Amino acid sequence: MVVFFLYLAYILMALGDGVRVAVRWIIRGLIISYKKILTLLHTVKSSLAAVWMNIRVGISVRRLSLSRLRISLPSFPSIPIPSLPHRRHGRPRQFNLHPIIAFFLGSVATLLFFVIPLVAFIWLQALPNPTLLAVRDIDVATKVFDRNGALLYEIYADQNRTPLPLTDIPKDVVRATIAIEDQSFYTHQGFSIRGIARAVRETLVSGKIQGGSTITQQLVKSALLTPEVTITRKIKEIILAFWAERMYSKDQILEMYLNQVPYGGTAWGIESASQTYFGQSARTLTLAQAALLAGLPAAPSDYSPFGNHVDRAFTRQAEVLRRMVEDRYITESQMRDALTQQIHFTQPRIGIRAPHFVMYIKELLERRYGPRLVERGGLRIKTSLDLSMQERVEDIVSNQISRLASLRVGNGAALVTDPQTGGILAMVGSRDYFDSTREGNVNVTVALRQPGSSIKVVTYAAALEKGLTAASILDDSPVSYSQIGSPIYTPVNYDGKFHGFVPLRYALGNSYNIPAVKTIASIGVPAVIEKGRTMGITSWIDESRYGLALTLGGGEVTMLDMASVFGTLANLGTKTALMPILEVSDYTGKVFERNTPKKQPNAVKPEVAWILGNILSDNLARQSAFGPSSLLVIPDKTVSVKTGTSNDKRDNWTIGYTPSYVVTVWVGNNNNTPMDPYLTSGVTGAAPIWHDIMVEILKGKPDETLPRPEGVVSIPCYYGRPEYFVKSTEPVNGRCAPIPTPRPSESPTPTP
Repeated sequence: MVVFFLYLAYILMALGDGVRVAVRWIIRGLIISYKKILTLLHTVKSSLAAVWMNIRVGISVRRLSLSRLRISLPSFPSIPIPSLPHRRHGRPRQFNLHPIIAFFLGSVATLLFFVIPLVAFIWLQALPNPTLLAVRDIDVATKVFDRNGALLYEIYADQNRTPLPLTDIPKDVVRATIAIEDQSFYTHQGFSIRGIARAVRETLVSGKIQGGSTITQQLVKSALLTPEVTITRKIKEIILAFWAERMYSKDQILEMYLNQVPYGGTAWGIESASQTYFGQSARTLTLAQAALLAGLPAAPSDYSPFGNHVDRAFTRQAEVLRRMVEDRYITESQMRDALTQQIHFTQPRIGIRAPHFVMYIKELLERRYGPRLVERGGLRIKTSLDLSMQERVEDIVSNQISRLASLRVGNGAALVTDPQTGGILAMVGSRDYFDSTREGNVNVTVALRQPGSSIKVVTYAAALEKGLTAASILDDSPVSYSQIGSPIYTPVNYDGKFHGFVPLRYALGNSYNIPAVKTIASIGVPAVIEKGRTMGITSWIDESRYGLALTLGGGEVTMLDMASVFGTLANLGTKTALMPILEVSDYTGKVFERNTPKKQPNAVKPEVAWILGNILSDNLARQSAFGPSSLLVIPDKTVSVKTGTSNDKRDNWTIGYTPSYVVTVWVGNNNNTPMDPYLTSGVTGAAPIWHDIMVEILKGKPDETLPRPEGVVSIPCYYGRPEYFVKSTEPVNGRCAPIPTPRPSESPTPTP
């Protein structure tokens, strides 16, 4: 820095005698002010004097060439040196300026030739480059749709934006915008002298910095500058606008403007504004609607039709239409028609439908693509959800949970899936997503809960594949098991009774606990864990955590897991991975993924899956526990269904299916407090919700039954009814063995 100022002083002295005096005057002042550097300044002074003498000598005698100097000097235009008057005795008279004048001249020269250019260069270099208008990453909202194209939600960070090409934007929008914002748009060079003059006048009169910005200036301000209201920012705005006009055509600037500027709230750009206020695409805007939207960017909060003064929006609309008439874009007649047109606004809303599902989708997307792309990348997500079904299920869950308040039931959740494709058709994670007092935003469908007896289908699937049959006799009698490091385990039935020898069909149909525990004990816990994983359970990771109680719900699962398990049975043993996302693309049409069902055949043998479905749809097989006319019966429809209740009455489930739908329902409390013991039957809490949902979605549809695999054979069996067997597991003589009769001393229903 010191060298720079020394070099600057040397150049200034080359400009003339007056400047030299000014420099010397400044140096003298510095010597007085900073005595501690006096020696250094004397050295500098001596050096400068020597150089100056060389220049003087070179000028006077023209013998010394500047090329011989060791200091390389920049070239300057020649400076005329006035002739110096002489004294009488022939000695040259010294030409001196007054120190103040010399200082002034030196200061002006420094300011004009060095300070101002240097500061201007640094300041201009710090400005954003207008090329960023076209190449920067513009934040665009991600949109989530249902399977039929209905908008569920728009995900964005701060600005909701959906760009449109200028060719897709109606001419009425373009003309209205130019008329109200910048009448000379197609003729100016980025800024308007008239607008600047008007802004200066208003600033001087009112004391506030006013607008006067062109469309190009507004684009630059919105895209590249901060919203601060200062003269400095205004200057930057004008310079960048002029610069941008050299780089882009008028139509390019207009397209960027209409996709960039704010129209109120989170609506940025004309398409987002049209969707926000009218619920329609900007492509279909009428003249009246276009005029209203064109008036918003000047003051979105003041003119917003969703604000406190709706009349201001229409006053502004009339002003836009009047300007359009003045500019001959429309006629007086068209203006009158537009002013009389009835405009209907959409209801201001949070803007989310199927909220638990949408948040679930958002989480999946962020895992795959990262939060930034999801919130700012303009993705278009087509999901498997059926919004019509979703809204019906939401109503059913909410209404039924309200009726269960007396049973200490505070919450409920439901999931409807398509077992053939894995699509999630409806997801209701709680009774009310927006009820913060009950933690309504918690999505129970993805939470770990105990499944109760509904998990028995996994145990019996593994058992049937290992040779048991629907006619196998199971002993429902007292039993205890010793477990290393744990208390003795003694299972009991939900009704507190023992039922003696029962066929597997009836043990499963009536959901008896002890036969299920004896079954898992005979085939082994690892076999059941492996079968559960194969059928879709993702939470059974550490096998050491689980014991015989696993078959009664001792291992936590999610509703998604259970939908996969029962979906495997509904799909005749083929597990189809849940597929909530059908397609992911961006707003330009680029496709990132297009999904098809991912199937795993023989997750359960088809014959075993069919036999289990037959048992679960057999109303006679469950009659002892649930009666002949329970809510598990769907009139005129073949539906397989299983209930489950955890031992502590904290979770109550009903899960049922047809070949086309799996409906999983849970009720309980988010804080995990127990419900009323009356729910023990399994048909009081979740079953009413499940029943209403199943009736609703099967309404008007033909009855569906699973086709019986060729490997399933039938023979007459217990109670005069046919029983079904996997081929080669049927009785050798073609007849089922009689059910053993307990000895008189053995009561089938002793008190446990």
